[in-house]
Amino acid sequence: MGGDHGLTVTIPAALNFLGHSPGHRVLLVGKEPELSSALSARAPGAGLSARIELLAAEEVVLMDDPPAVALRNKRRSSMRLAIEAVKDGRAHAAVSAGNTGALMAIARYVLKTMEGIDRPAIATAMPNQRGGVTTMLDLGANVDCNADHLLQFASMGAALVSVIHGKAQPSVGLLNIGEEVIKGNDTVKMAGELLRASHLNFYGNVEGDDIFKGTTDVVVCDGFVGNVALKTSEGLAQMLRSFIKEEFTRNAGTRLMGLLAMPVLKKFSRRVDHRRYNGAALLGLRGIVFKSHGSADAVAYEHALQRAADAAAHGLNEKIAQAIALDRPEAIPHPDLKSLSSEPPEDIS
Repeated sequence: MGGDHGLTVTIPAALNFLGHSPGHRVLLVGKEPELSSALSARAPGAGLSARIELLAAEEVVLMDDPPAVALRNKRRSSMRLAIEAVKDGRAHAAVSAGNTGALMAIARYVLKTMEGIDRPAIATAMPNQRGGVTTMLDLGANVDCNADHLLQFASMGAALVSVIHGKAQPSVGLLNIGEEVIKGNDTVKMAGELLRASHLNFYGNVEGDDIFKGTTDVVVCDGFVGNVALKTSEGLAQMLRSFIKEEFTRNAGTRLMGLLAMPVLKKFSRRVDHRRYNGAALLGLRGIVFKSHGSADAVAYEHALQRAADAAAHGLNEKIAQAIALDRPEAIPHPDLKSLSSEPPEDIS
């Protein structure tokens, strides 16, 4: 029921997902009259209809609802019932395009965090120059983090990449203001030491441009930095698309250039198409929850459904539990910050 477009996106996306995934079922949670009407308009065949179940909700969490209101006052909302379906074992995963803050608050309250996880984190995939993706977390769930939190994020991110992309030992980078060990604030320095002592395939410090270079499979940072990086990349991509459209429609000459360059542009457009990477995982919960972008169309939402299904089918939470057990804080020596070298800020004048 959520997101910018509601049932006009989620219903066709669910039907497309079922058509491409014969072994799966979909539980549609929302206001029953509206769900039934939207399904009837799409007229799914008997084969698809048999794999669809409706769960009626009395309320809907609005995009501008404060998380506390959604959690305390809307206990029969579609968002709440979808997450409770995961807790009760009725569903293997929940996907929503609704209010992110409310989704995290409800999911954390209903599902609780996994053993060894202090805080859940939001992770998503971003396209890189190598033709693959870089998984980045946290993207906004935790503004203030300590070194242990960053270590946990790294373990969860590596587990996600291992499950979704089939990499046995994903490389992990720690987002910093420089590659050198002595760079960064105390939290980042301490996190670097913990990561070096962990079982993870730790590459070392990475910088912002490494996200899109594909230097590592996973990039770890706190939620404040991650959210700024995500929104900056989205804005840059939008500006680039607008620039190309404007330049190639300006006059006959540029239109001709555009036609000649069309094969390359189409290939580039597909690689950076944000719809192919839709679906951010809320990691660290005792159940699988994925967040779709609020403005997602049916293609993007179907990708979010597929990512959630893949995570459930390949045992994402079991993989996270195994990773966290290997790197519990008490098992890794925490160095004294005073022993870590420091240097004065560089002169960038």
